[in-house]
Amino acid sequence: MLSIPQLFYRTSKTIGLIDSAPRYAEVADFQKPSGTTRTCAYSPSGGHFAYTTVDTVVIVDSTTGTALQTIALPNVYEIRFSPKGNYILTYERPIKTEEGQAPHANFKVFEVATGEQLAQFVQKVQTTANFQFTFDEKFCARMVPNELQFFETANLGSPSTQKLRLEGMSSFAISPGNSYYTAVFVPERKGKPALVDVYNVPSFGRPLSSKSLFKAEKVVLKWNALGTSLIVWSQTEVDQTGKSYYGESNLYLRGIAGNYDCRIDLDKEGPIHDVVWSPDSREFAVVYGYMPAKTMIFNNRGETIRTLPLGPRNTILYSPHGKYLILAGFGNLQGEVDVYDRLADFKKVATIDGSNTSVCEWSPDGQYIMFATCSPRLRVDNGVKIFHVSGKLVYVNEMTELFSASWRPEDPDTYPLRQFEAAPEAHSSAVSVESKAPAKPAGAYRPPHARGSATPIHFKREDEGGFAINAVDAAQQRVRSRRIVPGAAPTEDDTSAAGGETMLSKTALRNKKKREAKKARETAEAAEQEAQKATPAVVAAAIAPANAAGDNGAVNALTPPPGLDITNNGVAFKSPQDEKKYRGLMKKLRAIDELKMRQAGGEKLEDTQLAKIKTEEAVKKDLSALGWKE
Repeated sequence: MLSIPQLFYRTSKTIGLIDSAPRYAEVADFQKPSGTTRTCAYSPSGGHFAYTTVDTVVIVDSTTGTALQTIALPNVYEIRFSPKGNYILTYERPIKTEEGQAPHANFKVFEVATGEQLAQFVQKVQTTANFQFTFDEKFCARMVPNELQFFETANLGSPSTQKLRLEGMSSFAISPGNSYYTAVFVPERKGKPALVDVYNVPSFGRPLSSKSLFKAEKVVLKWNALGTSLIVWSQTEVDQTGKSYYGESNLYLRGIAGNYDCRIDLDKEGPIHDVVWSPDSREFAVVYGYMPAKTMIFNNRGETIRTLPLGPRNTILYSPHGKYLILAGFGNLQGEVDVYDRLADFKKVATIDGSNTSVCEWSPDGQYIMFATCSPRLRVDNGVKIFHVSGKLVYVNEMTELFSASWRPEDPDTYPLRQFEAAPEAHSSAVSVESKAPAKPAGAYRPPHARGSATPIHFKREDEGGFAINAVDAAQQRVRSRRIVPGAAPTEDDTSAAGGETMLSKTALRNKKKREAKKARETAEAAEQEAQKATPAVVAAAIAPANAAGDNGAVNALTPPPGLDITNNGVAFKSPQDEKKYRGLMKKLRAIDELKMRQAGGEKLEDTQLAKIKTEEAVKKDLSALGWKE
């Protein structure tokens, strides 16, 4: 019987197995591989552990670390065990074959006990999810384009005995319960709605239930542990309302017996972040909505049980016994983790700082929580931290380039359900680490004159007492009601006496500003041209005071030569064309001076910039022809 929770870690250099509390020690007989390792995984029952090197697949006893099988198989990039751990699936990198030769069979199935290869297939996509087993491993299924092929596992090398053909099929999920059910998804195609059908294996005459879905380009199919209910989480790539970059999402609940089939109404706009069933299959939890997100608990008929506080959260996890519940915000959120006691009316037990977390998992006994920071998401501060459910840090293992880490799967019945009131003594690795309380979020920037005063309600988040209004709602309400043509002039409906420019779209407002700037520029140019048409007498009268100030009766530089009409900074022009040419040359000369200053400062210039500096003499010559003097 497995009595000590265990976890594995895989770094850029090796793989290790660690027994957790109270030992916190490496499994003694496990021979760590050296060199490049590609992937590793536990079997669902926890009895076996497998890893791959450049040219082998090694299967070991996870308890003792003793090697059981070594399969010579190069370039394996993904492995997965069957539900009971009797078979292992391997995916190899495809190899291009010569013309006329059979394609490389890069997907294989092996028997764990003997290491014998049972079947092989050609597969272009790197995934083992398109090959699944029933709960007892009696049947297995493989998805190919437009078809689901079923095999009797005992005769896996023989052709498939049953086939389910559906045009456009993209995913399927076999029930983990004691019944042979499989759910199949067909996305929207040629104007037809998407379909999720449930069949009884291996009878494919007609589906047990069928559901049409709209706005469903892909789905996540989540069976409960008993295999009696199915959650369909549908998603689209694009949000037609323009509110979200992440597309639209909806949630549906289906009872296989056919006694209920409903859409879950979520009362806060925004994407669905996470959905998870409880271990006892009696309820499920959903995190959804624009931040701060909302979390609701539903029973297995879709009725609301409880609403948890709003907050920046996107992950929810039940403990193996269903007693505790983690509500966390990972990824681009701050990593704050709340632990609730589900059996004590959702009382908050602890708040843990899980910043920079890549992997978060409950231990099989429901007493510890593992947080792992992995590469390539974050290449510094990689390692594993283990917290007690009370929030106390009990173990730390810092590593270089940690790629993955996970607890060994075990049956929760192996460990008795109990109340964890006091945390055990921490390991020495955690004692040396200063355990700090989660830092309070800094919040939005406030100018000095506003610091120390109460935050106005319109600047508060919804979970801080602010209004439950999304920033995009007002703008998108207008977008939904009309079509905006980029670059077109705004219609009368775009503006109002009360709203003015604030009612314009961003594109219309930007174009309006461009038109106003162009009009102002044209007005200024017209005024300048009128001034340039002034008579010589008017120009002479304007510069007469300057001439009077000359020394010894000398003619001032501002005095225009006889017959010239226009003056500009001491240079007189015969026509507007000469003035325009002069301004262009002066602009070039200023740019050359700037480049020379940058060059003198030690900056390395481009070839085109150096060539521009060489044109200085030619520019000055053209300016001199127009009357310019250095």
